[in-house]
Amino acid sequence: MAVTHLSPRPPSPPSAPPVVSHRDPGIDLVRALCVVAVMLVHGLQVAVTHGADGPVLEYATRGAAWYPPLTWVLQVMPLFFVVSGFAGAVGLRRLRARGGSVTDFLAARVHRLLVPVLAPLALIALVLTALAALGMPESLLAEAGLRWREPLWFLAVFLGAQALLPTLLRAHERAPWASLLALVGGAVAVDVLRARTGIDAVGYANLALVWLALQQAGFLLADGHLERLSSRARLLGAIGSVAFLAAMVLGGVWSPDLIAHLNPPTTALLVLGAAQTMVLSLLRPRLAAFALHPRVAAVTGFVTTRTMTFYLWNLSALLLLAGASLLLAGQGLLSLPEPSTTEWWADRPLWLTASIALTAAIAWIAGPLERRPMPRPTRSVRRAVQSIGLGIAALGLVLAAGATPLSAMGALVLLLLALGRVRAPQVLPAPVAGGVR
Repeated sequence: MAVTHLSPRPPSPPSAPPVVSHRDPGIDLVRALCVVAVMLVHGLQVAVTHGADGPVLEYATRGAAWYPPLTWVLQVMPLFFVVSGFAGAVGLRRLRARGGSVTDFLAARVHRLLVPVLAPLALIALVLTALAALGMPESLLAEAGLRWREPLWFLAVFLGAQALLPTLLRAHERAPWASLLALVGGAVAVDVLRARTGIDAVGYANLALVWLALQQAGFLLADGHLERLSSRARLLGAIGSVAFLAAMVLGGVWSPDLIAHLNPPTTALLVLGAAQTMVLSLLRPRLAAFALHPRVAAVTGFVTTRTMTFYLWNLSALLLLAGASLLLAGQGLLSLPEPSTTEWWADRPLWLTASIALTAAIAWIAGPLERRPMPRPTRSVRRAVQSIGLGIAALGLVLAAGATPLSAMGALVLLLLALGRVRAPQVLPAPVAGGVR
């Protein structure tokens, strides 16, 4: 129906992005499913057997023919950054609507992401020290430390991406598609330069560009830009992305193991993320309706309020199960089959169920740390930026040196300094003359 105005009217200014006053249940459900997928990947990777020189902790997936096809389903890191961009944009706008500032947002992000690291980091330092004192082989301890530290890469990158979210959201609000294409173009340029020079270290520039581009795609989803495309266009976009990914794999350009594209990130993750985002956009109404079922909502709420706790404690739970398996095997109560054998696969359902259940039990106990209320945040942008730098340095220390008692204690000190910087300085009462109050 057309509406005709009788008098000329000046053009309306562009409308501000909508402020969403509640959480999106479908997005929360997807985030919870991403956490489960990551735990499944970890559970399949960790294997413990008896070697000629004693117990061996190894990657069960290394060289396994069954693993690359599975990663096309379980590689959910691109999707996680997309839904985090969605949630971050909604959260920041809601904070601004309540009168909050960017500094408030940064302080809350530092608090939410770094507080859950304190307990597992302290525990790994104590456990490794105790095991060394009990005579555990040094090689096994080193391998356990390397396994335990691996999830920290994500936390360091995610903290950096969240720190840049307010700046990139402003860029998105000015030019949504151009800001995304700039990051994608930068990521492609990095991959091309890496391929032509043969210098793998060049690819680490994509630790920023790839993940920030996926976060930017979450802004498009939050603002409804993708829903403005027809369902057919989004479906074709998803199919085309998967077809392009498959063509690049079959052509030998990219590895068929999509988990291998994490270190350093490649543009294969952008293509996968494009397919995942289009599918998410198509399924959002159904996901939102399904997420409202009471049991689904209860499980989703349990996981999403403890996301970092699940992520950080999952490998600790797996290492604990590996140690228990070795003890039982030493008593003749349990067999430790070689990875990828029929016997090994027969054990996987119980192994994966036990690892997720143990992680959930730990999350139920340790989860309140993640939900601790934020102390009065600093109003200083400088202090907030310093805290982010200290947090990334703490995680980088463990990533570079491995999880050892010394590196863990050093990281704990840096984390405590980081958390201290995002709190408002305590103002002491002014002294009274004569020392009498």
